Amino acid sequence: MERLHAALCRFSVDDWRHAVDTLSAEIHEIDRNATRIWFSFFPLELFLALEAADDRAALERTFGLMGRWRLADQIDSSHRFLYAHRFWPQVKAAIAAADGWPAALAPMISFVANAACRTARVDRERLLGMAAVGLMTLRQAGPAAFAAAPGTVQISERARVMSPHQVLKKRAKDDWQGLFGFTRGIKKRWTVTFDENDPDATFTLINGQEITGGAQADKREYQSKDPRCIPNEGPIPVECRAASCGTCWVGVIAGAEKLSPVNSREEGHRMKVFGYSNTDGERPIVRLACQAKAFGAVSIVIPPWNGIFGKLRT
Repeated sequence: MERLHAALCRFSVDDWRHAVDTLSAEIHEIDRNATRIWFSFFPLELFLALEAADDRAALERTFGLMGRWRLADQIDSSHRFLYAHRFWPQVKAAIAAADGWPAALAPMISFVANAACRTARVDRERLLGMAAVGLMTLRQAGPAAFAAAPGTVQISERARVMSPHQVLKKRAKDDWQGLFGFTRGIKKRWTVTFDENDPDATFTLINGQEITGGAQADKREYQSKDPRCIPNEGPIPVECRAASCGTCWVGVIAGAEKLSPVNSREEGHRMKVFGYSNTDGERPIVRLACQAKAFGAVSIVIPPWNGIFGKLRT
């Protein structure tokens, strides 16, 4: 894998962005958004800045990094929110065995996906996003750490047997409001799913409420799983509720169109300051949960870290 890693190191941030954008339409709908979210969660710009730093710890403090941002520490788990995570052993093996790959990045990703789909016995489109994620994982983690990772699937058997159709159908369904639901108005309640692989990983919010407001009503204990979580504030790390801290960023796997549009002077500007987003879409798939109001059921994923590194993307 040393040769493949060396080949991957020749590609720039723009090369990776272009390759993912080029292949996006070919990625199965089940993972199209999830793949883009993963690349937002583990940006190459941040990795390169930390790798080049004379004093890495000092730069981490400068960026205010909290949580688990090192991809090398979560090689088998960072992508468990992708449907294709269940085929991670096959994708990882295809990367380890890769030889004679194309010179360009997008064809290289397709090359790995094609090899993996032959052993996983699924269509290439299902593994294309996972192949891109796997190669970026090798790029950032390095060949030694990548090879040492056991390549285990980190979701339950119950979650693994769900088909893409079943998952997509579940994502698209809004909560039933009763026979006279049309009369409920602002009293409607919607479910927010924050881990599709865990049936208990949900909370509800009132129609038009910010996602963090709904999460606050979830009084279960989360700090033991994520030290960034504040007791009695729910599963989403949050500090300010005013788009100032950047702690509550989330990826929206499904239902982005059911969220309030981004306020460009507040959330949109701050997202660029934090470095989480460099797009200007009205309803992007990476949001600040304290600003995004829900008008339907949504599925989100909570990143394992937060910080402020926007100057790397200027």
